Amino acid sequence: MDVDVFAELESAAGQALLAQLREHDPADELAVATRLRRTYDAGLVSAALAQARLRQRAVAKFGAEDAYRMYFTPNGVEQSTRASVAAHRAARFKELGVRRLADLCGGIGGDAIALARAGIQVLAVDRDAPTCAAARANAAALGLADLIEVRCADVTEVDTAGYDAVFVDPARRTGRGRTFDPEAYSPPLSRALTAARTVPVAAVKVAPGIPHEAVPEDAEAEWVADGGDVKEAALWFGTAPGRVRATLLPSGAALTGRGLPDPEVRPVGRFLYEPDGAVIRAHLVAEAAEEIGGGLIDETIAYLTADELRPTPYATAYAIDEVLPFGLKRLKALLREREVGTLTVKKRGSAVEPEEVRRRVKPRGPNAATVFLTRVAGAPAMMLGRPAGEGDTQTYRTYQT
Repeated sequence: MDVDVFAELESAAGQALLAQLREHDPADELAVATRLRRTYDAGLVSAALAQARLRQRAVAKFGAEDAYRMYFTPNGVEQSTRASVAAHRAARFKELGVRRLADLCGGIGGDAIALARAGIQVLAVDRDAPTCAAARANAAALGLADLIEVRCADVTEVDTAGYDAVFVDPARRTGRGRTFDPEAYSPPLSRALTAARTVPVAAVKVAPGIPHEAVPEDAEAEWVADGGDVKEAALWFGTAPGRVRATLLPSGAALTGRGLPDPEVRPVGRFLYEPDGAVIRAHLVAEAAEEIGGGLIDETIAYLTADELRPTPYATAYAIDEVLPFGLKRLKALLREREVGTLTVKKRGSAVEPEEVRRRVKPRGPNAATVFLTRVAGAPAMMLGRPAGEGDTQTYRTYQT
């Protein structure tokens, strides 16, 4: 994408075009392009259509109000931080007293925008010229140009002296796609950590699947989920070395590690709890189990069970009505008996795919249910239930082999 594209889109003609394309249907793009080229330059129409498509994709991350004012590159839409996660991180920096921050690998400015809105002066650095052009356009479009300086440079050559915080978001993609090797990041994780240790406070964004043994002893490791989906992990410096934390958005609930031993395995109780993905990634299932007074259904499976329903933000509760040895014929008969037509299939520790289950059991009827394909005390099992609610007190039936 050419750097000059953003200047053209910021012109009066570009703004008029983007306004017309705000809610256009991509399926009608050919007809729309033909009509618009009668009035506008063909190159500008093509650029506006491309930007309109990117804005539509960006709504999921940034919300409609911001996304339809911002400018994007294809990689920028895909790799930028979700606005809710960026706002959470910016709030943490603000609470830590940060006033001036160097945002290294700043991309199209998603994190810089959140930081500036928190009142933090930001230097946003990226080496890709079109990406920097998009970041500048975004700062101007959102009225944050006075708080965000965009610099097109190699982040390894930026002097962060004078800044009281650094945020590094290394690229985790190579020419072959996503990489899971921290030293294949750009810049490599080791170099990002060196930059982080030069200032009083810092955060380095890493893949959620980072091995716990790769977390430095002087870092706090935080896994963040939004709406139940794990979005990222970050290594914090200048906060609480050695601490492990799971943060759940949008509530902001945070569970921290206390070094608890693994929960005991116990028989399936009335309720099954599915810990949030961030809790699992952070290895805080034991802390979640203590919250609900429960235990594991199997020593290798991250499902918790308890006899009482206790509200917790760290796990989703299900009322269990049936516990059966694994068998699709038996499940099909049970679903027919209960007239279940809407079946949610969840699995953990099972090789069977949800699509295969639905195809084989052919659910029909007016009722809904959730089936868990898993292991209970080492044996393949199925549990039939539904999201827990008030009044869920009766016991479940256990079918023996």
